[in-house]
Amino acid sequence: MKIAVCGKGGVGKSTVAALLIKSFLEGGYRVLAIDADPSPHLARLLEIKEKITPIAEMTDLLAERAEKSGPYYTLNPKIDDLPEKFMYKRNGLNLMVLGAIRTAGGGCACPEQTVLRRLLTYLLLTSRDVVIVDMEAGVEHFGRATVAPIDMLLIITLPQRGSVETTHQILKLAKELNLEKVYVVGNRVKDEHQEVFLKREFGERYLISLPGDEDFERREFEGEGLLDYNGPVYQKIKELKRKIEELSSEASRCAKS
Repeated sequence: MKIAVCGKGGVGKSTVAALLIKSFLEGGYRVLAIDADPSPHLARLLEIKEKITPIAEMTDLLAERAEKSGPYYTLNPKIDDLPEKFMYKRNGLNLMVLGAIRTAGGGCACPEQTVLRRLLTYLLLTSRDVVIVDMEAGVEHFGRATVAPIDMLLIITLPQRGSVETTHQILKLAKELNLEKVYVVGNRVKDEHQEVFLKREFGERYLISLPGDEDFERREFEGEGLLDYNGPVYQKIKELKRKIEELSSEASRCAKS
């Protein structure tokens, strides 16, 4: 299972990704977690104390692997040795913090992005573990077809008009990439009225609602980790994990028939 988690900035995709990682680890799976957000948070949420420098901030390494010389660079950089050098490992969890290139004025930093995209694709294609990717916010990565190797896309949305509009945009782009297993997860859904609203917006694509929870929100506000959180949001995350397993098994049966 290779799962990408995305959505508009501020919807809680990193916390959803972290709790999904926790649930799969507790279920006995080995998990490869990939943080591909420009502002990586998975290490903190997973209570990893060691300082991990995102690959995107290793400018000399990226330039070297891109074989950057003036305006020229390679489209096929060497990346297969990077996971062994920079992957954090702990009790069934492998964490790779990629980050993403961001430049003042909106420059594309193409050589560096090429290395990061190739590394992400390599990780997705070669891992035999459950893979959970915390994608960058918004929809830019769809324009680069970065998510094409994934098995399932989870779009996190809030019961708010701006978040819902971004989710519809992501659904449209996912369809253009021929991604089939694309589902919407409602976050911070406070009541039945909000849940009905989201179900009406997304129909069969709507998978589950995650509730609000004061303890969970306090943890987010104070920047605490989530490994010992077992409140109502996590109970729903475990239900989400079961749904993912069912959908994955169904896809496998269809592929064999």
